[in-house]
Amino acid sequence: MTSGLWELVLQGVWVTVQLLFFSSLLATAVSFVVGIARTHRLWIVRFLAGFYTEVFRGTSALVMIFWVFFVLPPAFGWQLVPMWAGTLALGLTYGAYGSEIVRGALGAVDPAQKEGGIALSFTPWQRMKLILLPQAVPEMIPPFSNLLIELLKGTALVSIMGMGDLAFSGNLVRLALQESAEIYTYILLIYFVIAFLLTRVMRGLEKKLKAGVGKAPKKKTVAVPVPEGSGVS
Repeated sequence: MTSGLWELVLQGVWVTVQLLFFSSLLATAVSFVVGIARTHRLWIVRFLAGFYTEVFRGTSALVMIFWVFFVLPPAFGWQLVPMWAGTLALGLTYGAYGSEIVRGALGAVDPAQKEGGIALSFTPWQRMKLILLPQAVPEMIPPFSNLLIELLKGTALVSIMGMGDLAFSGNLVRLALQESAEIYTYILLIYFVIAFLLTRVMRGLEKKLKAGVGKAPKKKTVAVPVPEGSGVS
């Protein structure tokens, strides 16, 4: 490929990375808000959170992108740029999957830990912040890592809006070169490299969060000086 075509591909990589970053931030926020809401003591809060989860898990991310980009503008009189339309559609969709990860991890915490917080007169928020989340978050990292990789692959769906992401740029290069095998091999390798780097980062984060969890504090040994001539050797 020529330098100009490579520049087009690199621009697509940058757009994909930006979209992945923004949509993952939104998906993470949605995951924790909805996941925690699904453990709320009020049934109406649990119902609304569960309804949101079922709706967005049960619909296609591709159709959701169509809806956000093509259906909402005529209905409300405003138009989102492709980047924010893709961020909104992907973030809300994958956040629904992430909320189940959060709910499951919180539910897996030993009930005795929750009872201990109640015995200490902690408020529900204090129990969540000081007891439940510190133990649950490290267990969320592996499934969140898988979800992040799925989100990376899902970013290719925004090419239907004409957004110049990696998939869209690769298709333009294919049309210019009339060569499918070469360009799509490069695209596959680029997606693999990004996914591999994300996996490494998430594993490092998992190790960092799990460090010290469930470990007893180390006992310090204090040396006591012995006076000379005391007969103690």
